[in-house]
Amino acid sequence: MTKSHLRTTPSYLLADHPMPTGREEIWRFTPIAQIKGLLDDAAPWVPLTPVVDGWDATRAPIGPHTPAPVDRASAIGYNHAPEASVLRLSGEVDQPVTVTYEATGGSQVSQLVIQAAPLSRAVVVLRHIGVGDFIGNVAIDVGEGADLTLVSLQEWDNACHAGWHHGLVGRDAHYRHVAVSLGGPLVRLQSNVSYAGPGGQAELFGLHMTDAGQHHEHRLFVDQNMPKTTSRVDYRGALQGAGAHSVWIGDVLIRRDAYGIDSYEQNRNLLLTNGCIADSVPNLEIETGNIVGAGHSSATGHFDDEQLFYLCSRGIPEAQARRLVVQGFLGEIIRRIGVASIEQRLIRVVDDELERAEMASKENHG
Repeated sequence: MTKSHLRTTPSYLLADHPMPTGREEIWRFTPIAQIKGLLDDAAPWVPLTPVVDGWDATRAPIGPHTPAPVDRASAIGYNHAPEASVLRLSGEVDQPVTVTYEATGGSQVSQLVIQAAPLSRAVVVLRHIGVGDFIGNVAIDVGEGADLTLVSLQEWDNACHAGWHHGLVGRDAHYRHVAVSLGGPLVRLQSNVSYAGPGGQAELFGLHMTDAGQHHEHRLFVDQNMPKTTSRVDYRGALQGAGAHSVWIGDVLIRRDAYGIDSYEQNRNLLLTNGCIADSVPNLEIETGNIVGAGHSSATGHFDDEQLFYLCSRGIPEAQARRLVVQGFLGEIIRRIGVASIEQRLIRVVDDELERAEMASKENHG
């Protein structure tokens, strides 16, 4: 594998993933003191088996076919989850398959393998709820000509979550990954994509609503290692409250032999109050000039006063106008999921989050 400055060398050995100091490139935005529990190999880790609704899942020992971990947290997850839950999807799956992880406190780990058979079509929803420390590794294999959408919902009550999702996209296959982080004091989700053949398409979308004291970190690595593959990345976040902190790292590597690549990534953040921090770092590493296109963009800012003025001039109260702007901003991501029931649920969840923030603001100023 070609070495790249955009990523560390994957390894199954924990010794190759030492305890970070916070000065390392892949950890420099992460609050080490807060995530320390997820990096402690000596903690009493307990495997957590998900509840699968809508499809049968089996258990199987993990092995060398499982992708090598990319950081210390994913290595701990690999070493302490001797078995994986395996979800094998085939044919046309009419209804979304829901996989629920409910953490019940303490230190819990899980290994999930999703295999979409060639020419299959399915939607999988991962729900994360509950409390505690949780490490979740997910390996996704999208077979030739298959179409798989994976929606990962982080709706924690009070949990710290380190996740690693690795998607392998087959020839002429389509893979859509949607990450939605709404709860939990700390979420650090690493989403990787590589290709098993030419013609593969990957879409990585995400949204987060980060409140006071929360840290939501989304890291992406798109390895364009096969010719004539495409990728589209679009992440959006809304932050409010003192100490709200989001991190988005978007890394795209276009390899020397991967001609005909079409890639674009963007990240946008909306700061709803003062005291928020949004770190956004897009990176491109291009080893060949024979590409269709590659680009990136990043923008972070407060409300557009002109938008608010326009809505308020039409008789809409300012608080409601702000909610409409945020709903429209995040709604563009939600509408790309392509499953009406999930889209409608997320719209309600975002609306509830905004309503709670509005009430909290009124109480603080009342």
